[in-house]
Amino acid sequence: MNYKSISKLFLLGFIFAFIFSSCTKEGPMGPSGTDGADGTDGTDGVDGQVTCLVCHSGTNMEAKQGQFWMSAHAVGAIAVDYAGGRQSCAQCHSHEGFVQYATLGEVVGDITNPSAWECNTCHGLHETFEGQDYALRLYDPINPIFDDEVTMDLNGNSNLCANCHQSRREAPGYGVEELPDSFAITSTHYGPHHGAQANVVAGMGFAEIEGSVEYPTSSFHLDQASCTGCHMATFTDEQGGHSFIPSVAACNECHDADLDDYNYGGVQTEVEEMLIELRDDLIALGVVEGNDEDGYHPHVGTYPLVQVQAFFNWVGLEEDRSMGVHNPKYVKALLRNSIDALEGETASH
Repeated sequence: MNYKSISKLFLLGFIFAFIFSSCTKEGPMGPSGTDGADGTDGTDGVDGQVTCLVCHSGTNMEAKQGQFWMSAHAVGAIAVDYAGGRQSCAQCHSHEGFVQYATLGEVVGDITNPSAWECNTCHGLHETFEGQDYALRLYDPINPIFDDEVTMDLNGNSNLCANCHQSRREAPGYGVEELPDSFAITSTHYGPHHGAQANVVAGMGFAEIEGSVEYPTSSFHLDQASCTGCHMATFTDEQGGHSFIPSVAACNECHDADLDDYNYGGVQTEVEEMLIELRDDLIALGVVEGNDEDGYHPHVGTYPLVQVQAFFNWVGLEEDRSMGVHNPKYVKALLRNSIDALEGETASH
């Protein structure tokens, strides 16, 4: 290649380099544009500690603990003695058993060192961390032990109570199309489990003997009140709150009354009289034996079905301990029809 050719190539390369650098070189910055409008201020978030302090402030927690120590739920002897460690009973009679049941759906074995109920028995892990998050372990409607094909719904938080406060056993002849003529009582412990308040409130699980009084299809305290509304109303006069002692103040507010006890409309007086009458009838028939000092229990034997049904109703309503307050119309129907059904019955022993 000669000198002219080399010069032409060099010149051509120089031209291309000049053109390329001219295309890629950034020019001077222009003047600034007008500022945009300010955005809308966002809403300040809630202090994360405020929600926690609704329950966990020192004063509030101490108040609730003080109320709880007034309650029967805090009595270790009731919760633990005899039943707290037994697999079949621990579901309700010990803290450990209830937590197992609420978490796993069953108690997986005997509890070796059962303890009484505490805050963490009913209240588990938080779910939403909002002000309405009471974090109850159980709050859905239940399938009662005496019939897992039906639903007992005491409405929201009150369903927690129903898990334990139920009869466990069904009344004689419950769910049977052809009723037997007789029924055998094989144990002095026969009858509904102690404290079947959920059955009474819901109006189910008892022996609805036919009679002159019609059984109601609704319950005021189920439809318009609740377990928690009466037993956990604002703590006043050593009642309500976490003491679980029913609040007379809440009763008066709901019923627009001015009572100093729970005997609204004389229902407790009327029911107590019928309970005594039915008990005495059962004693006369030999179905029940005992006395006020030592207590009453069924006498082992075989009896006409209606007599055992009447006994089941008597002991279940006696141990409800509300004297009819939980469901007045239903309780009075059960007792009146049971009493009337025993007329003309003769002692089988």
